[in-house]
Order: sequence, then structure tokens, then C-alpha cells
Amino acid sequence: MDRFQLMNVFVAVADEQGFAAGARRLRMSPPAVTRAVAMLEEHLGVKLLDRTTRHVRATDAGLRYLEEARRILADVEAAEESAAGGKAEPRGQLTVTAPVLFGRMFVMPGIVEYLERYPKTEISAVLLDRSVSLLEEGIDVGVRIGELADSTMRALRVGSVRIVLCASPEYLERRGTPRLPQALTEHSTIASVAGSGAIHWRFDAGDGMRPVRVRPRLTVTTNDAAIEAALRGFGITRLLSYQVAPLLGARRLKLLLEDFEPPPWPVHIVHREGRFASAKVRAFVDLMAARLRADPALA
Repeated sequence: MDRFQLMNVFVAVADEQGFAAGARRLRMSPPAVTRAVAMLEEHLGVKLLDRTTRHVRATDAGLRYLEEARRILADVEAAEESAAGGKAEPRGQLTVTAPVLFGRMFVMPGIVEYLERYPKTEISAVLLDRSVSLLEEGIDVGVRIGELADSTMRALRVGSVRIVLCASPEYLERRGTPRLPQALTEHSTIASVAGSGAIHWRFDAGDGMRPVRVRPRLTVTTNDAAIEAALRGFGITRLLSYQVAPLLGARRLKLLLEDFEPPPWPVHIVHREGRFASAKVRAFVDLMAARLRADPALA
């Protein structure tokens, strides 16, 4: 194998965190992939991967090499596309991440459209309710909700979401509607630890943000569970507006304390490649940005 092929094999194994998974991604045999990584390590004179019976992870030297290898391979791909006059068809493996519920509601439909439009592509969708490092976990494109930390990532703002309180009409008829944030201490509340601030809910008091300490009668680990409990009339929950938009439209849930909502959170598409992004990344970002910007739930 030439140097670029060895580099490509190493990136696949590091991204997939396994030789067998990397081999499947490249449609190679596991022994061939193992030999390729060994050849690269021998050539460089450093250990790139730590192997255990259950995991394969990049060493510190491997992480440094991985970042440069990705950049070089992306530059090669961009050069080939440039030579083709910018008409190169998107092809190859793409890894995309998003929050679980947002991914199911908004990203998966875009992924399906992308795969149908570009039959030479494959996508691995990583849906997690935690911050994911695109570089360390080998992810090409991510959808982020909230303010972005300073980074070298390319970011494209595609919408915003609100932090809202809601409850079922049945609960409000039974327990009354709170008019001030402080009144929440007298209500049954449902907290989802999939988001942030499970105990302290912050509200706009006009002269700044003020926390209200609630004592949830029910704490859950997923937003879906919080929504289900609210629909069953158990209490008031705090979620992001997109998560309950269909239920609000159907009047199965009702918004509360809208005048005290914190500022909206931005929604961004982020990726690791520069302005000369590969065709597969560029096409995916363009498609997803158009879909998200057109969705009224993210306006």
C-alpha cells in the first residue's frame, strides 16, 4: 500500500475504534487492515493505537497524527474535486451527530433525503445527549444547540430554540396555572437530566436572570420520558420548544410563563473541514441547512 492508503486505513480504524469495524467501512479484510496499521507504525517509529480485547484507541501520538492525516486526506479529496471542475458527486462515509430527540425529529429526515439523493454515500448517525468532540470521535458534521465554545470548527447558524415550561390542560385545570416563576415551588414538577439545570430553572426577571430552585417529584433521564409524564397530567416540565412543538400545536400541552423565558438558544451546523470542504460534507451541510432554516419550529 502507498502512504495515502495506509493513512486512510489508520483514520478508518481510529474513527471506528476497532479493526473489524474499520475493515467493514473500507470493505477490506481485518487481517489486511491490521497489517496496514502495523506497517504505518513501523514506518513512523511510533505507536499510534492502543489495543485491548474490547477497544482500540489512539495514543497521544496517534491523536496528533490523526488530526494531520484527516487534513491531508481532505486536501487530497478537495484537489481531486477541483480537478473535476467542482462537479464531483458526493461519495463515501459520513459520520453525523446530533442530540437524540432533535436528531430523530429533524436530522434523520434530512439524512434519508441525502442518502436517496446521493446513492454513493453512507452515513453513520451518532445521536447523543452530550457534547461530542468531532475531532476526537472522528465525526464529520454535528448539529449543536446552544452557544458554541471557541474552536476551529466551521459553524453555520440555522435557527434557534426556546427554553419553555409546559403542562397538560388537565393538570392546569386541576392545580391552577402559575403566574410567576416563584409559584412553581407549589407545583408538581418533572425534570429531565438529559438537558441542563435539572434543579435550578432560570427565568428572565427583567433586570437579569433569576434562578428558581424546584424540587422535582419526578426526575427522568430522557426528554421523551418527561414529555410522556407531562402528557399524562403529572406536572410541569421544562424542555426546548422544538421538542414539544407538535404537542403544543395539537393543544395537548400548554406553554407557561412565556414572559419569563430565557433568551433563545442558537442552533448551528458545525464541521471540521475548511472552506474547501469535501463534496460529501458540503452537500450534506447545504441540504441540512436548507431543511432546518425552513422549519417553523426553529424560527
